[in-house]
Amino acid sequence: MSRYYIYFIIIVLALGQGARRFHVAAALNAKAKVSMSRFEPNSYINYDMLRSNIDIVRKRLNRPLTLSEKIVYGHLDDPAGQEIVRGRTYLRLRPDRVAMQDATAQMAMLQFISSGLPKVAVPSTIHCDHLIEAQIGGAQDLQRAKEVNHEVYNFLASAGAKYGVGFWKPGSGIIHQIILENYAYPGVMLIGTDSHTPNGGGLGCICIGVGGADAVDVMAGIPWELKCPNVIGVKLTGTLSGWTSPKDVILKVAGILTVKGGTGAIVEYHGPGVDSISCTGMATICNMGAEIGATTSVFPFNHRMKTYLEKTGRGEIAALANENQDLLVPDSGCHYDQIIEINLSELKPHINGPFTPDLAHPVSDIGSVAEKNGWPLDVKVGLIGSCTNSSYEDMGRAASLAKQALDKGLKCKAQFTVTPGSEQIRATIERDGYAKLLRDVGGVVLANACGPCIGQWDRRDVKKGEKNTIVTSFNRNFTARNDANPATHAFVTSPEIVTALAIAGTLKFNPETDFLTAPNGEKFKLVPPTGDELPARDFDPGQDTYQHPPPDGSGLKVDVNPQSNRLQLLEPFDRWSGNDLEDLRVLIKVKGKCTTDHISAAGPWLKFRGHLDNISNNLLIGAVNIENDAVNKIRNLLTGEFGGVPDVARHYKKHNVSWVVVGDENYGEGSSREHAALEPRHLGGRAIIVKSFARIHETNLKKQGLLPLTFSNPADYDKIRPDDKISIVGLKSFAPGKPLKAVIKHSDGSSETIELNHTFNETQIEWFQAGSALNRMKALQK
Repeated sequence: MSRYYIYFIIIVLALGQGARRFHVAAALNAKAKVSMSRFEPNSYINYDMLRSNIDIVRKRLNRPLTLSEKIVYGHLDDPAGQEIVRGRTYLRLRPDRVAMQDATAQMAMLQFISSGLPKVAVPSTIHCDHLIEAQIGGAQDLQRAKEVNHEVYNFLASAGAKYGVGFWKPGSGIIHQIILENYAYPGVMLIGTDSHTPNGGGLGCICIGVGGADAVDVMAGIPWELKCPNVIGVKLTGTLSGWTSPKDVILKVAGILTVKGGTGAIVEYHGPGVDSISCTGMATICNMGAEIGATTSVFPFNHRMKTYLEKTGRGEIAALANENQDLLVPDSGCHYDQIIEINLSELKPHINGPFTPDLAHPVSDIGSVAEKNGWPLDVKVGLIGSCTNSSYEDMGRAASLAKQALDKGLKCKAQFTVTPGSEQIRATIERDGYAKLLRDVGGVVLANACGPCIGQWDRRDVKKGEKNTIVTSFNRNFTARNDANPATHAFVTSPEIVTALAIAGTLKFNPETDFLTAPNGEKFKLVPPTGDELPARDFDPGQDTYQHPPPDGSGLKVDVNPQSNRLQLLEPFDRWSGNDLEDLRVLIKVKGKCTTDHISAAGPWLKFRGHLDNISNNLLIGAVNIENDAVNKIRNLLTGEFGGVPDVARHYKKHNVSWVVVGDENYGEGSSREHAALEPRHLGGRAIIVKSFARIHETNLKKQGLLPLTFSNPADYDKIRPDDKISIVGLKSFAPGKPLKAVIKHSDGSSETIELNHTFNETQIEWFQAGSALNRMKALQK
């Protein structure tokens, strides 16, 4: 039986009966049957297929492979025929599974429902972590979230049951921690509808953040496309010790590569220093790799991962990975496109910010740098946790500092919050006394959720517009991200440094050299933090928060109330007319940084993530208009009056006026939220023209039938005026590698023509012509 015939059978089953591809593949593997997860006893790990594919590719390329190449190429749909050129060709891949958080799962599942397919083709899960607002404390906030979000949670649970998707209830924890504890394993390829999905790289996985439309492709059993990544090698030597933590590795790397230096690349850590980092520490480093624009990050399999798998009840997987270790480490002599070397023995604690995660400072310098720049020195709030830093080890090291302060009679001068990463972490730190120490020093233990990290924080201690400083162990610190206050100076660092600065109450405190004063006047220094990598006893799983889908959900019903303001069934976008796009208005010419937070804000807007029309009322309300340096204030070129960006866009749509957005570098960096692509499409946008794009956002725009285009000459950004009309020509001969042209018509009657580049391949051009990737998928089913 040929492998192509096998794949044909698999795809037919996936589309017609919802069979899972790797279930079928596992049936071909008679050697070892080890389940991917205790929650999916019939989904098997198949290293034999991975090995077979790697062998085919290695013979073709005739060179050693990096670890990331082994895992990525090991999941090729056609390893024998796929063209493989780093940074150029598009790979057709077969990921093992899909994970979705509740804010993005709403749109992903609405799109899957629109596809008409009966069941997902690969193991998939939904995780309720984004919709819980931090107000009072864990139990109260969780109960309130269940009441406020009942309609959404019911939709996700019922859709999961009907279409074969596992459902992790609110309170279970943050998606990436749940994945690490239960589903990640060395060599797996997972895509997740969250930009910090790369967290799983700490367990030797290729885990990639995507938009919901990409997830739908994989859940439908269709090969998923990814531009063949470059590979950046980070060689680690030396050993972590003292105040230096795994977080400092990625804070240092972010300072080196900047927020766009990893775009189009996988960051692969290697070298003797790797073994001094815990498995959850490696996950921290991979998680924040999203902040340098990396496709994902990964570490090689080692004894730390093996121990973590065993401690989380996956000893069989650990043993199987150990038997296949040659697949899970880079080949000797493999080539990296760029190499960064970091000596962990010399690395100092870092703190990055404010307003961008790549502005790196040694902690020893931050006080003087803050004074020089006029940043507030007093630390108002210290926040530890988040998907980046909420492991048992993180909590233990923070608790060791809390105990030292308490022993001297001190409590935190700043407010202090603690976010456990999962119900398992929460239950275990409660059992082992860490939670009590953190409370006693002044902390409030929040719900097992994203909370303040994504703006789900009902902050009351400062007024909007009041300058203040917060320090967090989070991953992202864009303007107004955490508390909706654009004057908040947010810094990201390790949980240990956050705790120390919360105790001291000032950025001028350097815990490596400075003294604290006890109530009795005694001067003392904090001893460097300590904490067990894993609990001496087994983890306490806490409450059971998982809902497994029934064997057959075909008879179940998923209701969406037409009157709902939280959920809305999707209508297909219009097809391309077949003509060039003429006289497009410039909705807004964006000045400077424009992240997905600027394009589609989170925080209070999260509640509308399942309702496209309502969520579109936040389109680009955080972007700076170059015409007046204002946010959410643009000129309506039909009326001459100024209005909010969504209001003007709706007015244009009502009058059948299509429009473009013009932007700067790294447009769309940050979150994977596809709403930042759905909203402009919904309100009449046709193209986004910028100097450069962040990877996920560029793909999301293509999926929704928009044209993400870049200036061939970045200086052409300056040629476009806010009151111009732009025609995009050459679409009738739209082809891969062939630039388009834009005719810019100025209000004074003059015009000029510029060249615009794109990265569309043939399949993606078909998405544009069909109106969206989902439209194209449905057309192929007819």
